[in-house]
Amino acid sequence: MPRRTPRTALDRLRTSRRFTGFLKTASICVLVGGLLSPLTQQAAAAEATASNDYCGGQCSDILPPGENGNATLAQILLNQAFGTQPSHAEDQLGPYANLATGHAGLTDSTINNFFNDASFGVPSDQVASTEKPSGRSDVTIVRDKKTGVPHITGTTRYGTEYGAGYAAAEDRLWLMDVFRHVGRGQLTSFAGGASANQGLEQEFYRNAPYTEADLQAQIDNAVAHNGARGQQALADANAYLAGINAYIDASDSGRYFPGEYDLTGHKDPITNAGTIDHFKITDLVALASVIGSLFGSGGGGEVDNAVSLLAAQQKYGVEEGTKVWESFRERNDPEAVLTVHDGESFPYGSKPADAKGQALPDPGTVTQEPLVYDRTGSAATTAARSTSASAAKTTLGSARRGMSNALVVSGKYTASGHPIAVFGPQTGYFAPQLLMLQEIQGPGISARGASFAGLSMYVELGRGQDYSWSATTSGQDIIDTYAVELCQDDYHYLYHGTCTAMDKVEQKNAWSPTTADGTPAGSYTMRVWRTKYGPVEYRATVGGKKVAYTTLRSSYLHEADSIIGFQMLNDPDYVKGPKDFQSAAQHINYTFNWFYADSQHTAYYNSGDNPVRASGVDSEFPVWAQPAYEWQNWDPATNTAAYTPASAHPNSIDQDYYVSWNNKQAKDYTTASWGDGSVHRGNLLQDRVKKLVAAGGVTRAKLVQAMADAALADLRAEDVLPKLLKVVNSSPVTDTTAAGAVKKLQAWLDAGAQRTETSAGSKTYADADAIRILDAWWPLLVKAEFEPGLGSDLYTALTDNLSIDEAPSAGHGPTGSHAGSSFQYGWWSYVDKDIRAVLGENVQGGLAEKYCGGGSLSGCRDALISTLDQAAGMTAAQVYPGDDQCSAGDQWCADSINQRALGGIKHGKISWQNRPTFQQVVEYTSHR
Repeated sequence: MPRRTPRTALDRLRTSRRFTGFLKTASICVLVGGLLSPLTQQAAAAEATASNDYCGGQCSDILPPGENGNATLAQILLNQAFGTQPSHAEDQLGPYANLATGHAGLTDSTINNFFNDASFGVPSDQVASTEKPSGRSDVTIVRDKKTGVPHITGTTRYGTEYGAGYAAAEDRLWLMDVFRHVGRGQLTSFAGGASANQGLEQEFYRNAPYTEADLQAQIDNAVAHNGARGQQALADANAYLAGINAYIDASDSGRYFPGEYDLTGHKDPITNAGTIDHFKITDLVALASVIGSLFGSGGGGEVDNAVSLLAAQQKYGVEEGTKVWESFRERNDPEAVLTVHDGESFPYGSKPADAKGQALPDPGTVTQEPLVYDRTGSAATTAARSTSASAAKTTLGSARRGMSNALVVSGKYTASGHPIAVFGPQTGYFAPQLLMLQEIQGPGISARGASFAGLSMYVELGRGQDYSWSATTSGQDIIDTYAVELCQDDYHYLYHGTCTAMDKVEQKNAWSPTTADGTPAGSYTMRVWRTKYGPVEYRATVGGKKVAYTTLRSSYLHEADSIIGFQMLNDPDYVKGPKDFQSAAQHINYTFNWFYADSQHTAYYNSGDNPVRASGVDSEFPVWAQPAYEWQNWDPATNTAAYTPASAHPNSIDQDYYVSWNNKQAKDYTTASWGDGSVHRGNLLQDRVKKLVAAGGVTRAKLVQAMADAALADLRAEDVLPKLLKVVNSSPVTDTTAAGAVKKLQAWLDAGAQRTETSAGSKTYADADAIRILDAWWPLLVKAEFEPGLGSDLYTALTDNLSIDEAPSAGHGPTGSHAGSSFQYGWWSYVDKDIRAVLGENVQGGLAEKYCGGGSLSGCRDALISTLDQAAGMTAAQVYPGDDQCSAGDQWCADSINQRALGGIKHGKISWQNRPTFQQVVEYTSHR
């Protein structure tokens, strides 16, 4: 049976009786004339000044599918019936997709065939519309013809931010509304009870179970502790909200608000009865908590680590088992690709010589704390955990795991003598996209780039007047797990020797088929028990004592704090060079790698509030909730502590080059991610950029080509397959099936080992058979290589820490199907080190034992040939079993990227590329 992915509420709504009946009876011509925004009927000339632009026409960006993420009901109906697209809804999707086959012949002059011109302003002949929102005289929104991006120019700070809010609502109102409800755990009450909606709100509520008072306190604290900048941020946010709400009122009156409000029952499509609630300032914090949880909250997993450690110790004994576990953990692998590669050390998260305070669970006692209670109706038929898992893959799973990359080259090695950067975040592929493009010019603000919808009072990733910046998710550990000893009952715990009641936080959701997608009416209550050490996530016993495992992260109750860093990045009077950039990034408490380029300098800084742990605490495992093991200077009332100083964070200025694809930051800096070993997708960038730098004369086109080439590479094939074939070919291959497979794999390697179409738009891969064989072989060979030696219990526990595969078509992997981002999570480093050890080659930081074939070359060869023979015999339909997007056996479709619907508009699939969603290409020619 094909594997079917649960549909979103809106997917089902499109086929509901109410939707199809309306499509049949409504007069589409009347709707089109009456519901389209009046902006589409404007085209006034306007000239935008660009005297503050120092990029010399050499800044570009791209953000698929398109800037316009709002669609009226008429536009949604037309899209569903005939496939028509609203203006600017997918006009960036084609150029983005075409780079896969067009990069080989790229020149600097053709870059903007695949990217947008990201210069400041809009030439007069490219102005599509000019608007003064609400008739204000202090702000103008100009949209360009090519992309429809809003260029917001204000003469007052209030007017500038008012315009930013108005433009955000014009482009992303429905998405913003969805996510303010996700952040509060209220999505199903708002958009219906589909399983994906249930899973989405459950995923975030467990991590950030905030009350309205918590959200307001974040704002109050951020303002109180940041002086004039804090006051300015509050004023900016209020002006931004006023702009959003002005658009809500105008679009409601004019009936050109997003059609999803009609489809979900919030508005009546005939009478216009119903309301769209105004936004308030706590909504912005709710939105920020979702984004922070998705992209900027590295760490956690200590309980899973403990379970696998105990499995290793049970298999091998305590001493040897610990050694085996550490070899798979690869905390500080000497072969790992590094972003700061000049040898400088930044110790953090290292294994202590004598760990103290560990609270490892008794084997077999760990259970996850229930989140969902009191299910009724349709909610009673869905198990909470399975719902959450499926939703993560069908909605935001690719965002959570998608990550980002960066390639930055110093001017010393470029043809022009100016630094070049190609960088951007991988935020997943959605319709509408989570990010939106904008330019903001006003007092104290001068920037263009991408911002998360609903948080776009500042540009969060983009360019200033003479500098650009971007980020990748860093994943260093700012989350710890504490074992709180229970007393009295399951809902009281010992805090500093006193039996203390847990706080109960609840959110009840109810839905009916008339307000959603036809899912039968239902309800449930989400309940989280909070302690001073954070929310309860698991329960277990430790040495026979009942405990609750809580999760404490440094950004908990502090998602609003990062607004100050983004404000600084947008301020041309603050950022005038690389040190100012690093200072601004240091004010962002999310875990990110930040990159910078201007006409003279490059820079890097790793942000996040890294707690200073008590001496002897091993951050990999749970510790007792006792004063001796708390973060230094920790205040539970405010969740503040002592944090490592800026100088201790990996940072650098003017290194020869920087690469990042969520790899290890620097020597001795331990992230929470497993898999930072000898083979990592960061190697795909480093190998290419290192060659460019060695040759010198790097251009924008060459650096884009390096990125695009890496984006099509199969990491397993490029960096591991040659060693596997070396073992297989250590003796003549007499099995005809295996021999044929080896021949095809070698030919693919010789051709570059990439997953590319035979020609643009062919939807057929060159070397299709070799790709199919490796896709089938990898999971078989990993299991055959490691499970016999590790034993099934330990093997399973380790695969819970790190999945074995994340190929583009691997719907079973952590990212899910059709997500683009690939090869971040997998056992490629383990296979590489083990195979090299079996071959007798030098391995630094090797595994504790040899596993393949029991450590013998002949035994390893037998295991590889046996599994290769099995893989070669699998049909395309077996390897690519099909889903709700693709028929069984369609290899290209299985890999393809789908813009996952978060609204009513659908887009077509594009060929697989492993690259950022939003991306910049920059080379500044001068500086202020």
